Amino acid sequence: MSAIGELQRLSAAKGSPPRKRDNKAAFLFLLPWFAGLVLITAGPVAASLLLGFTDYNLLQPPEFNGLENWTRMLGDERLHQSLLVTFKYVLISVPLQLAAALGLAMLLDRGLRGLSFYRSAFYLPSLLGSSVAIAVLWRQIFGAEGLLNQLLDLFGIQGRGWISDPDTALSTLIVLNVWTFGAPMVIFLAGLRQIPAMYYEAASVDGAGRFTQFRKITLPLLSPIIFFNLVLQIIHAFQSFTQAFVVSAGTGGPSDSTLFYTLYLYQRGFNNFDMGYASALAWLLLLIIAAFTAVNFWAAKKWVFYDD
Repeated sequence: MSAIGELQRLSAAKGSPPRKRDNKAAFLFLLPWFAGLVLITAGPVAASLLLGFTDYNLLQPPEFNGLENWTRMLGDERLHQSLLVTFKYVLISVPLQLAAALGLAMLLDRGLRGLSFYRSAFYLPSLLGSSVAIAVLWRQIFGAEGLLNQLLDLFGIQGRGWISDPDTALSTLIVLNVWTFGAPMVIFLAGLRQIPAMYYEAASVDGAGRFTQFRKITLPLLSPIIFFNLVLQIIHAFQSFTQAFVVSAGTGGPSDSTLFYTLYLYQRGFNNFDMGYASALAWLLLLIIAAFTAVNFWAAKKWVFYDD
């Protein structure tokens, strides 16, 4: 036994230096990633948390003010307006976007000729939807002299300034977000391809119609994909900024009807040089998104079904 133990000890001793060298090489290759994590992500996040408890105007050193930034939020009427606008935007645009994405995914799942072309064409708006160019185009479409009013004029319908009217300005941004359904559509299409065809064949034999098959087969088996898209699109909608900034020229108008939370945060930080308050607003946004995500995960237990 002692000879065997000695051989195992020698074998382990011989194998240890290469493993140590391999670990050093791995850490060496990971060093740029760790540096980026600390300098670009973790460091600024920690700094913003500290700045949330200070009075900082970007020009002078920050001064600690305790919970003053957080108590200011209770009486900030423009903050309350931005929350109302953002909640409307999220709660209306996300369900409509997912419904459009699922409907087109089911249409493309039927095996249309040129599927690759349609899939790419429908996905393209998702790549451009958050860009400045598309936001500028949206102003040209929904402006007082825009393409939509010109089209309505052909049918004798009086147009309006869609983005200059407080009653319709937010609706134009909701339409823009719904239009960028490409990313969830591709994910839905992949999920539909994973549903076995034998389920639909068995349902057809039993006399189930298309609507019944959709309700009893497609939705339950696709529920994990719906949940995944729902969480991602809610987070994305809360972070929307470019559309409102360009369409309203950075004001959130008219009458703060397009004052997204992120736009108000930008105004406080870079227009008013109130970076301490803006940092606190950023962390409030993080808490709001975390709360919505937690509620989704809690509710998922009741409607999301997995194979096991």
